[in-house]
Amino acid sequence: MRTGGEILIDQLVGEGCRTLFTVPGESFLAALDAVFDRSTIRAVVCRHEGGAAMMAEATGKLTGRPGVAFVTRAPGVTNAASGVFVAHQDATPMILLVGLIEREHEGRRAFQEIDLQAMFGSIANWVGIVRDTARIPEYVSRAFHAATASRPGPVVLGFPEDVLFGSAEVGTPEPVRTPALAPTVAEMTKLKAKLATAERPLLLLGGGGWSATAAQDISKFAEAFDLPVATAFRRQDYIDNRHPCYAGHAGIDMDAKLTSALRAADVLIIVGEGPDEITSGGYTLLSPAKPTQSIVHAHPSPGELGRVFRADLPILSTPEAFARSASRLKPPAKHRWSRLRRDLHASYERSLKPTPTTGRVRLEEVIATLSRELPEDAIVANGAGNYASFLHRYFQYKRWPTQLAPTSGSMGYGLPAAIAAKLQHPDRAVVALAGDGCLQMTVQELATAVQYGLPIVVIVANNGMYGTIRMHQERRYPNRVVGTTLINPDFVALARSFGAEAIRVETTEEFLPALKRALTSGVPALIELRTDPEAISVRRTMSEIRGKTP
Repeated sequence: MRTGGEILIDQLVGEGCRTLFTVPGESFLAALDAVFDRSTIRAVVCRHEGGAAMMAEATGKLTGRPGVAFVTRAPGVTNAASGVFVAHQDATPMILLVGLIEREHEGRRAFQEIDLQAMFGSIANWVGIVRDTARIPEYVSRAFHAATASRPGPVVLGFPEDVLFGSAEVGTPEPVRTPALAPTVAEMTKLKAKLATAERPLLLLGGGGWSATAAQDISKFAEAFDLPVATAFRRQDYIDNRHPCYAGHAGIDMDAKLTSALRAADVLIIVGEGPDEITSGGYTLLSPAKPTQSIVHAHPSPGELGRVFRADLPILSTPEAFARSASRLKPPAKHRWSRLRRDLHASYERSLKPTPTTGRVRLEEVIATLSRELPEDAIVANGAGNYASFLHRYFQYKRWPTQLAPTSGSMGYGLPAAIAAKLQHPDRAVVALAGDGCLQMTVQELATAVQYGLPIVVIVANNGMYGTIRMHQERRYPNRVVGTTLINPDFVALARSFGAEAIRVETTEEFLPALKRALTSGVPALIELRTDPEAISVRRTMSEIRGKTP
C-alpha cells in the first residue's frame, strides 16, 4: 500500500521527471512528503506560481519531455495560468499538477474551490481531476500522453487533497511512448518534384518538437538544395545563424528582403507550426483565404495542417522525422534559386551591423558583445519588451537549444526560464535578458536562483517605462503619457539583498568587463544597464515616433 502522494511521485519518476517546480500548499503535502524519501526527484521551491509554471515550460522546451509544476488550488493555480498559456502558444509539453479541496466539499463553493475545466479548457491539451487514489497512475500516464502527442502542449491535472492522503495498492505503468509520425516516400517524392520546378523556394522553421538532431538534419537538407531558410518568431536557434542558407528571422522588425522573399515565394516549405500573426506580417505576407505560395507543411497534428493556411502538400510528421527524411533527398545538379539564397543571406549579414542609437549605453552594442563573447552553447532567455527586438536582430544563435523566449509575448519569462535552463544544463552559460518592467514581473525568483546556487546572469535594460506600450502610445497619442512610466527600485541593491552579485553599467564600454565578472562570479549575477528612453526601438527614436526630430 502506498499513499496517493507516493503513487503520484513514483509515477512522475517513472516518466522521467527529475525536477518538480513548486510553491507549496497544504492541499498536496502528501506528495511533497513522498519527495522526501526519493533521491531521484527534487522539489525546487519557487517564489510565485507563475515563475514555477514558466520554469516547467522552459524545461519542456529544452528536453522535449513535459516539465512539471505543482501548485495549490484557486490562488495558486490562477497565478500559474501565465506559464500554461506560454506552453499553449509555444506547443511546449508541460504538466501543471494542482492540489484541490477534499471531494466531500466539492460543489459547495468551499474555501479556494475552483473549476479547472472552465479555467483551462481553452488553452490546455487536457484537463483532468483524479478522484480515486487507485487511478492516479492511469491519469498521470494519460497526462504525459496528452502533453506530448500530436501538437504538444500543457496539461492540467487536479488532485483532491484526500485522494493524495488516501492509500491504494497499484503498480506503476511503463513510461508513455509517443509514436513518431514520419513522412511517406510518396510525400517526399512530391516535395522533390515541387522543388524541381520552383523558382523562389523558401524554407520556414517554427513550432515546438525540435531537437539537436532535427536542427542538424534540416541544415543538411537546406545546404544540399541551397535553400534559403527563415526562422519563425523566437525560433532562431533551429539553424546556425552563420550558415550560408540562413535568411533571417521572420519576426518583429523583419528584414525587408526577407519580407519580399516570403511574399514572393512560389514554394514555401513550413516545418513545424504554421506562420502566426507576427511571422506572417499580420497575415499580409500569406493570405489565409488563398495563399499565392504553394505550401508544403509538415506537422504532427492533423488539426494544424491547413488550420489557417491551406497546404497543397500536407505532411503528417514530427519536425525531427521530416528533417531526417529531407536530409536524405538527392538534390538536383543545379539550383535556379542560388542567387536568391546568396542575396538573402548577405542582406541578413548586413542587418547585423548595429544601427547606432542614442544614450551612453547602446543596447545594440551590448547584444553584439553578447553574441561575440558568449560560448556557442550558451542559453539566452528573454521575456517581452522592446529590448528583445535588439536581441532578436543582433544576436546570432549558433545551435539548438540556445534560445528560450515566449511567442506569446509574456513578460517576466526570462528569469524563470534561465533558472530552468541552468538546472537542466549546469555546465553551460545561461543569460536572461529583461526590461525593467519585464524583470519586475518575476524578480523574486532571484531568491530561487540564490537558494539553489545557480550562477545565471540577468541583464536588465532600465529605461524607466513599459517601453513597448509607450512606443505604441506615443505613436497614437503623442505626448499624452498615461500608465507607462515606472519608478523602479535600485536593481543593484535589490539583487544584492537576495544574495546575488550586482553591477551597474552606465556606459557601453563598461559592459564587457561587467559581463566577464558576472560570468565568472560563481553566483547569480545581475547587470543593470541604464538605457536612454529616447532609444525606444532598433530603428526609430521616441522623438521620431512622435513625429518630431530629437
